[in-house]
Amino acid sequence: MNKIGPLAVIAVLFVLAPLLGFWLPLGPSAAPNFDDYAAGDARKAAFFEYMVPLVEQENAAILSSRERLLAIHENGSPGWAERRWLLQLAERYELEAFDPSERTDRAQLIKRLDVVPPSIALAQAANESAWGTSRFARLGNNYFGQWCFVAGCGLVPEARNTGASHEVAAFKSVRESVRRYMNNINTHPAYADLRSRRASLRNEGNDISGLALAPTLIRYSERGQEYVNELQAMIRGNDLQQYD
Repeated sequence: MNKIGPLAVIAVLFVLAPLLGFWLPLGPSAAPNFDDYAAGDARKAAFFEYMVPLVEQENAAILSSRERLLAIHENGSPGWAERRWLLQLAERYELEAFDPSERTDRAQLIKRLDVVPPSIALAQAANESAWGTSRFARLGNNYFGQWCFVAGCGLVPEARNTGASHEVAAFKSVRESVRRYMNNINTHPAYADLRSRRASLRNEGNDISGLALAPTLIRYSERGQEYVNELQAMIRGNDLQQYD
């Protein structure tokens, strides 16, 4: 009798996970203490060594689901199991009143279900977490400055304005932070321009690059254009285009 080795089992599960509606906890679990590395090149190298696999794994999971979605869309008549999967996907990507049999509804889902260029994800993670050394990164695994609005959902900012109720979300793992960040980019109305620009780049046969999409993140920070300029400088200065 032929035996299936453990690596083969892991490979099969990785392919099936997004199709079955769950995610595997692959990749590094606990982040290094980035304060242990000298500020500058040493810390940056450690940061990217840790973060790049997490970003790539999440994008791979997104692309796997996207490929299945495109196949269903082109087929034109999803069966019962496919409709159920599409409804679950639409809920995850916050599309209300979604009808899996409607081609226009599926097209809207396709627009949301796509990768976030690694160069943008890495630049934002470095920027928002101070290269993994911020209190929110260390204590809450939050590398992207994501907020939450239920008491106790995260960490209270020390400089929170009087009357404000938001907290900085806490996550069980850094990978969960990456996953939630990408979902935020792919669902929040503030980033509709990014999704439209990304779809246009795909339709035109152009690369989906961080430098091309960075200007659409002007609402991610209260600093607006200054924040966008900073992200673009970080992408160029750290040669992050190589990951796109």
